[in-house]
This record gives sequence, C-alpha cells and structure tokens, in this order.
Amino acid sequence: MFNRGCILNRHQSTKPAYEGHIPLNWFENAILAAGSAFMSLANPRRGDMVAALAETTAGPSLPRLRDLMLESEEGRKILKERPRVNTSTVDMDQLAKYPEGTFGRAYVTWLERCGVTPDTREPVHYISDPELAYVMQRYRECHDFYHCITNLPVNVSSELAVKYFEFANLGLPMTAIAALFGPLRLRADQRTRLFAEFVPWALKCGGSAKSLITVYWEKRWDQDVGELKKELGIWDPPEVKWGKPLKEAQDAILARQKAQANGKSSGCHPGYH
Repeated sequence: MFNRGCILNRHQSTKPAYEGHIPLNWFENAILAAGSAFMSLANPRRGDMVAALAETTAGPSLPRLRDLMLESEEGRKILKERPRVNTSTVDMDQLAKYPEGTFGRAYVTWLERCGVTPDTREPVHYISDPELAYVMQRYRECHDFYHCITNLPVNVSSELAVKYFEFANLGLPMTAIAALFGPLRLRADQRTRLFAEFVPWALKCGGSAKSLITVYWEKRWDQDVGELKKELGIWDPPEVKWGKPLKEAQDAILARQKAQANGKSSGCHPGYH
C-alpha cells in the first residue's frame, strides 16, 4: 500500500522552504501524484491522500491563481496578511451573534447543519514556493465557504457539484480528477441527476462567477448573503436534500446564544469544534 512515509524517510538534500515542507524532485512528485491518486480513488476519506494529490498535480494553476489575487486589492491583502480559517482564528460564537441573513451567520448555520468543523484541513507539504503553498492552503480552508455560498451540503452528490464548480472557477487539476472519477461512487439515478441538473449549473455558475480565491471571506461576515452572491455572480443550484433541517440548525444556534447570555457557554460546540 502506498504510504507517504516513504517520502518522509528519504535523505533530503533540499532544505525545507517553510515549516512542514517536504521537498520533492520531479520523480518523487510523479510517484506521489500517482500513488495519492490511486489511494484517493480507492478511499476518498483519506484526506491526506486527497491533499497530496491536489498539491502534486497543481502545476501552473497555482501561479495563475496567485496572479489573479495580485490583480485585486482584496486578493493582495489576503496574500499580505495570510489569514487562516479554523476555530482558533475565527470566533464561531461571535459569528453566531450576527443577524440572520448575514454571511457570518450563514456560515455557522451551515457548519451546524452539516456537523462539520473547519479544523480538519490538511497542511500543505509538497509545494516548494511558500507563497504558492499558501494559495493552496487558502483554497483548502475556504472550501467550506464555497459550499456555504452555493448552499450545498457535504454529501457525495453535493461535493461533486462543488468540485465541478471549483474546476470551472479555479481550474485546479485535482477538482477535475474528482469530477471525472467521483460520479462512479453514485447510484445510477444520482449520477443521472448530477449530470442533468448540477453539472450544467456548476459549470455555468462557476465559470461566470468572480474567482473565489480572491475573496477575503473573513471581511464579509456582516455582509448580506444575497448581496454577496449577487456581487460574486453566484446563483443557487437545484434543490438538494439536507441531513439536518434548517430550522433545527437555527434553533441550536439560538440555544447556544441563550446559554452565552446566561454565562453558561462552554466555548466549544460539537457542531464545529
């Protein structure tokens, strides 16, 4: 079985460019790309292999995304400040206090509804340029924002719809690989609906929307979601099925706010911690 530990254990003649960096030559990069592709397809839950695949196949897409960021004031600010997205850098309890309809409130509601956390993103290891490594990290940590703004949950069909959207919007090779082979995991009826309804939406919306890598999401918490979507050129996908009803997620957030007001907040919530 492929294991990236073989890369870690080799003699490294190149000094790491940043903390966590694992320098690779072209041959090692190719071997890791092939191995991570195989493992990712065999077991999509291997987040480390999915991350390695994204990094080893990124090629010229990262310099292109970096250049797009440099062309906008917002993107340049992101590259300068290099914000990170996790529960240590983002006050989730504070976001829950934002009014309904704001992006900040929508984000914590999405996390609650999906039962996920922003703390599970793999750090970048295999990209040699520190700035390009950050661009990949930024994409990785903003992935949930893309789900949130397009109003899609985290089931297989919705994840594939987001991958098609990301491919059209960002052009990362890994998203194309996922979009190509991911549908094999679906039932025939799910696959039919994916290609008939979601793929056309994803390609058209993702291709015409503003490049989402240039958006400083953390500066948009108080912005109206509808206005933000209009600014970015995003419209809703076909209707999807959610595991948790919206009302249930909203009630959970209200209960947390009430607990905070009574001084009983633990500062940690299983929905996103």
